[in-house]
Amino acid sequence: MKTIQTLIRASLCAAASVTLGGCLTSTPHWDATFGSSVQQIKEMQTLNPNAGMNTDPVAGVDGVTASAIQKNYAKSFTAPPPPVNVFAVGLPGSN
Repeated sequence: MKTIQTLIRASLCAAASVTLGGCLTSTPHWDATFGSSVQQIKEMQTLNPNAGMNTDPVAGVDGVTASAIQKNYAKSFTAPPPPVNVFAVGLPGSN
């Protein structure tokens, strides 16, 4: 009889501890550090963190050339170049 009561008490204590363990929250730590890994990865991938503070214009491309480049870039999506036959590259008669 005493063994059954001991087993019942032990199982009740185990069930109570499992139930109370489910009420334990660990999210305050997770909430405090939420997004820090993404921020750290972005910082690691940034070559020059102060690039936005540079007010010196880009040298080497004038406005007319830049406009033509931008128009050609936009046109490449509306009329893509014809596909190249990769099997005929280097054969006589291929372009």
